[in-house]
Amino acid sequence: MSLYCSVGSVDTDLSAAQLNELLVESLAKLGARSNVLAVPPDQSREHSRAGDLTRFTWEHYGDKLKAVLPALGTHTPMRPDQIAHMFGNMPRDLFRAHNWRTEIETLGELPASFIEEQSEGKLNYTWPAQVNKLISRGGFDLILSIGQVVPHEVIGMANHAKNILIGTGGREGINRSHYLGAVYGMERIMGRAVNPVRNVLNRASDEFLRRLPIVYVQTVVGRAKDGGLAVRGLYIGDDLECFLKASELSLQVNFEMLDKPIQKAVVYLDPQEFHSTWIGNKAIYRTRMALADGAELVILAPGVHEFGEDKGIDALIRKYGYRGTPATLRAVDEHRDLASDLSAAAHLIHGSSEGRFKIVWCPAELSREEIEGVGFAYGELQAMTKKYDPEKLRHGWNHVNGEEVFFVANPGLGLWAHRSRFESAAPAAVAHAG
Repeated sequence: MSLYCSVGSVDTDLSAAQLNELLVESLAKLGARSNVLAVPPDQSREHSRAGDLTRFTWEHYGDKLKAVLPALGTHTPMRPDQIAHMFGNMPRDLFRAHNWRTEIETLGELPASFIEEQSEGKLNYTWPAQVNKLISRGGFDLILSIGQVVPHEVIGMANHAKNILIGTGGREGINRSHYLGAVYGMERIMGRAVNPVRNVLNRASDEFLRRLPIVYVQTVVGRAKDGGLAVRGLYIGDDLECFLKASELSLQVNFEMLDKPIQKAVVYLDPQEFHSTWIGNKAIYRTRMALADGAELVILAPGVHEFGEDKGIDALIRKYGYRGTPATLRAVDEHRDLASDLSAAAHLIHGSSEGRFKIVWCPAELSREEIEGVGFAYGELQAMTKKYDPEKLRHGWNHVNGEEVFFVANPGLGLWAHRSRFESAAPAAVAHAG
């Protein structure tokens, strides 16, 4: 097991040329490869620089790169224009679309006793390690899993085995892992590299992925002083070490501990990146630990036109709404359709304020009736954008007409918390060494 690249600090700012050089140096250490698969994220993680790194991989390997499989999870397959925007001039026929319902293989199962232990006795089901058949049966001599390590609502810190086992995973694996995280408690998980969901994926990786030639390419991306983005780290390896090193840096770069709770937050969702509440609710996940009781969260969402990216999940969100944990758990117990789609149930829990603060969604193409129908307050996008102009607000604290407002330009790049809420969260479950 090897660490091929470990470059990064809170002040590092890697250029595209440096990323290319470090990647090529690392690939050279692997020796000759002739049948390569790249597994980057989709456009919802375009700031990861995975698009550039995938293109550099293609430029290095040429026709030895046989396919690119974006780790969609349950997201909608990428459109040609989105592929061009993120990956540049790469041949379109390289790209495959992952179908989480039909194109998967189960490599093995973790026992219910382990899930029961990790959930503190709340759940008692097995967990299937599922991947796209292209990964398990493609005969590749190198699988490059490319992505960004950043605080995450379901798994504490994103990436590593999650990119494979969830990003190219199947229905049951995605559902049960998301539900585990929701039942255990999102605020107990976010920003922690060791937690029950990560423990499950680490054990599954140890038991079921070792035969596959997977190498992880992990970036850490932060906000530069000028408001732009800076790549603070690049970590490449075939074991857990590259993830742990990236996680350590990400907590320094992406996690902002505030001195006081936020009474009014405004979050902007880039229309290139956010098209649904399924992804756009990062505005809620990533700020909730910083929001005061009774606070107001305003979400400016010019690109959002749907709830779930999957049609079935969209229907479930519309039916059950973001009503809080007790209501969602009750609905799972009483309704078979939600019980059979536990990732949707988990999302409904994650997207609720639990009655603690007000969420005002301001979407481009969802009506007041639709927004209020799922339990949010509605804001008219044009009026709210005029009042809280994202072009004029700076990241962090602002004063708007005498009102103190905390502005987040992209919730996908960080995690915000007030010390009292973060430190009051219970410790994570017993670790499973990867």
